[in-house]
Amino acid sequence: MSNNYQIETKCIQSGWKPKQGEPRVLPIYQSTTFKYDTSEQMGRLFDLEDSGYFYTRLQNPTNDAVAAKICDLEGGYAAMLTSSGQAASFYAIMNICEAGDHIVCASALYGGTYNLYAHTIKKMGVEATFVDPGASEEEISAAFKENTKALFGETISNPALVVLDIEKFAKVAHEHGVPLIVDNTFATPINCRPFEWGADIVTHSTTKYMDGHAMSVGGCIVDSGNFDWEAHHDKFKCLTEPDETYHGIVYTKKFGKGAYITKATSQLMRDLGSIQSPQNAFLLNVGLETLHLRVPRHCENALKVAEYLKGHEKVAWVHYPDLEGDQYHELAQKYMPNGTCGVLTFGIKGGRDASVTLMDHLKLAAIVTHVADARTSVLHPASHTHRQMNEQELIEAGVQPDLIRFSVGIENADDIIADLEQALETV
Repeated sequence: MSNNYQIETKCIQSGWKPKQGEPRVLPIYQSTTFKYDTSEQMGRLFDLEDSGYFYTRLQNPTNDAVAAKICDLEGGYAAMLTSSGQAASFYAIMNICEAGDHIVCASALYGGTYNLYAHTIKKMGVEATFVDPGASEEEISAAFKENTKALFGETISNPALVVLDIEKFAKVAHEHGVPLIVDNTFATPINCRPFEWGADIVTHSTTKYMDGHAMSVGGCIVDSGNFDWEAHHDKFKCLTEPDETYHGIVYTKKFGKGAYITKATSQLMRDLGSIQSPQNAFLLNVGLETLHLRVPRHCENALKVAEYLKGHEKVAWVHYPDLEGDQYHELAQKYMPNGTCGVLTFGIKGGRDASVTLMDHLKLAAIVTHVADARTSVLHPASHTHRQMNEQELIEAGVQPDLIRFSVGIENADDIIADLEQALETV
C-alpha cells in the first residue's frame, strides 16, 4: 500500500488487491490445499525456493491479505496471522528462543500472557524475569543475562492500564542487542504505532478491537524489519545459521528483512499449526474496515464514563490514562495523544464484595470474559482472567482485589452511565 495514504484509507484499501475480473471484496479461500501442474513446482515451494500456497496450515490467501493490511496499519515490513492472541505471544518469543534462553518482561501483563511466560515456556526451558514497567533503565538492564533474547511489554497493559514507556524499553533492549516486542492490542495502530518509538516486533490479539464484534478469535505478529539479526549473529543463530529442516537455508541471507516472519511461518506454523481460519480472517477484515471509526468512539465514551465515576461518592478510585491527573496521563499524551483505548478500571468503596455487587446489578454491561468490542462489558480480573495468580503475582500485575475492568462500548454514553448509576444505587 502506498505510504501516502492515511491510516483511515488503509483500513479500507490495504491488503486485498483485486485484479481485473476478481472479487472486489476479499474472498474466503476456504481450501486446505492448492493445485500445481508439476511435482517440481510443488517441491520448490517446500524448499522455500518459490513463493506460493500449498497448504493452509502454513499460509492462505485470505489470511495473507488481512495480515498485509495489519502490517500496513502498523508500518511494518511483514506479518502473519495466528489462531489467537496467545498464539501470537507464544510464537513471537519462541521464534527466537529455545531451551536455555531467557526473556525480560514488563510485569504488568494480561494474566494469560503472564502465565504463558512465567510458567508454560519455563517448562520448555525458557525463563522469564519480570520488571516493574516504571523501573529505571538501570533497573531494567540489571534483569538481563547473557542468554536474554527479547524484552516484552504491552502498550497499554490489560487490565492494569499501565502505559509502557516504549522509548525507554527500546533503548534498553537495543543496548543489550535484543528486540523489543510490544503487544499493541488495546491501543491498536489507530492510537499508537510502536515501531515509530523504537519497538521491533508488534503482536495483537485481533480478537479485541480489530475484530470489534466478538465474532472471531485471532492473533497477529508484525515485524518492523528494522532489527539487525546479523549484527547479533551468535545470539540469534536460529535466524543467522543454516536451518537443516529446510536444507540448510539461512533465513537472514535468503530473506533479508523478511527473515523473522518467514521462519515463524515456515517453521513454527509448520510444526505447531496455530493458523487462523480463513473464515475468521474474513470476519477480522470486516472489523478492520471500521477500526478507524470505532476506536475514537470507544475513547470518547470511556472518557465520559471515567469522568462520571471519578465524581461519584461511592467510587473509591478510577484509573484511565486519558483522565487528567492519572499517573500515566503524561505517557499517554506522549505515545497516544488522540486517545488510549475504551477500557478503564475502578474500585468501589467497600472493597471486593462491593465491586462484585455492583457488577451483578449491571443490566446493559454484560459480565463476560471478553474485552474491547462494540458492546460494553465488565469483568473482575482477580476472580476471572487472573484467577490463577497468587497474591504476589496479582500485585506485580497491578491487579487490586477490588479492581473492576470496564470495557466501554460504542453505545450511547448516557445509556452506559445510566446503567452504572442504577447499579451504584444497590451498593
